[in-house]
Amino acid sequence: MSTSDTYDYRDELAAAVEAWDARGWPRPGVVLVSGSGLAVDFGEPAYGPIPLADLLPFPIHRIEGHPNTVEILAPLPDRPVLYYRGRCHSYQGYSAHQVVFPIRLARLLGARVLILTNATGGLDPARKPGDLVAISDQVNLSGLNPLRGDLPAAWGPRFPDMTGAYDPALRARAQATGRSLGIEIGEGIYLGLSGPSYETPAEVRAYHQLGGDVVGMSTVLETIAARHMGLRCLGFSLVSNAGAGWTEGPLDHQEVLAAGQAAAAKLHLLLEALIEDPGLEG
Repeated sequence: MSTSDTYDYRDELAAAVEAWDARGWPRPGVVLVSGSGLAVDFGEPAYGPIPLADLLPFPIHRIEGHPNTVEILAPLPDRPVLYYRGRCHSYQGYSAHQVVFPIRLARLLGARVLILTNATGGLDPARKPGDLVAISDQVNLSGLNPLRGDLPAAWGPRFPDMTGAYDPALRARAQATGRSLGIEIGEGIYLGLSGPSYETPAEVRAYHQLGGDVVGMSTVLETIAARHMGLRCLGFSLVSNAGAGWTEGPLDHQEVLAAGQAAAAKLHLLLEALIEDPGLEG
């Protein structure tokens, strides 16, 4: 993947929109992205699944816990949901513009709301494996930004405001939905790194002092690109493990996947209720 880190794929995105319409799939109002081990099964999709690679102009590399397929769900007759079962990460060798290609495509297709899920480590000792956290804000320590370069003015402003990056009204709606389902949802700040190594105990302590509640290797670039283009964002972190140093023993990707499977039922209930909520986009 030798493409410049400022190459924004504008022509490829325009071609992908044309290819989408030629496929005959409806344009979505909501886009949902699942994180590691969090690919919830909503049953038979209205359209698909197809490989994510069919939509991308660059190769995709498989990573465990990410099926990397695409579906269209139809929870409401007038609001199709574009469901990305998996994502690209910068640690796989992708540029920031490649990481956010699926998000930009969704916005160009007409999506207005983005729901992101991810598996995270707990920076706060109070965060326990299995906890569900609604993201209230983020700290981007990845060293990357998908707005580098000379992007089309039609996509958004040169210097977008990131106040309220995670929409407060959407978050309040999600927490109310969680309460109605008996699902406890915390709230916290997501700290995004490039990965793929896990954090050292010293880094965990430092990141917690910076204000982070959970830490992961995705999401921050997608949110920046989404807000730049006017998408309202709602994010959920599943705490899959305590940060290094808070517990004994090494961290392991299998632990992340196992935590995702254990929390799948409550996450499924929450997401299903949200995408069926007729007021989600209001």
